[in-house]
Amino acid sequence: MTSPIIVALDLEYADALELARKIDPNICRLKVGSQLFTSVGPKIIEDLSTLGFDIFLDLKFYDIPNTVAESVKAASRLGVWMLNVHASGGSLMMNAAKKAIVGHSKPPLIIGVTMLTSLNEEDINELGIQDMSSQVLSLAALAKKNSLDGIVCSAKDVINVKNLLGKEFITVTPGIRFSNYPKDDQSRVSSVRQAIANGSDYLVIGRPITQSANPMKSLDSIIKEIS
Repeated sequence: MTSPIIVALDLEYADALELARKIDPNICRLKVGSQLFTSVGPKIIEDLSTLGFDIFLDLKFYDIPNTVAESVKAASRLGVWMLNVHASGGSLMMNAAKKAIVGHSKPPLIIGVTMLTSLNEEDINELGIQDMSSQVLSLAALAKKNSLDGIVCSAKDVINVKNLLGKEFITVTPGIRFSNYPKDDQSRVSSVRQAIANGSDYLVIGRPITQSANPMKSLDSIIKEIS
């Protein structure tokens, strides 16, 4: 599939399935996050896969290395296309995650979460971090050092990440918004056009599609904008 769009199904089970049946698996992938997965469990992965979708399991694993490794093994058995861990979990954790898929017949991509796009500079200062861009680049470099396939970051960080780590290192960018759409709880947002221009490989788009009166029409308009 050439489409970079990943639709974030941050919904309850019935609503997620209803929306998935309205959109085309040939032009997007789907993201299952903690809200949906917690409400119904692995069943949602099976149901969405049956509809023909590739699934990004967005549970942001962050724990001791053994726990993360076992979680990654379990996720891999579900047949997901991509999953993520927190890059701030460190080298031992990320390395354990990567080793957990060795020998798997169809291993998922594993990407590292850098800094949440809901965080702004004031937020990270509270955490003792002085500079957002430097922290993203540092975590991205650590993720690549431990053989992860890419990272989650703001579209605004993509150019620097690609320049430092190469074009093949995957960047997945949430916080995509239309010009007339509210930011909601996101702080570092970008338009579809800006994200693509910066080199984002995958765009995670939730509410602008899932809360649309016509999700397929909204998705089509995004695809046209990219084209």
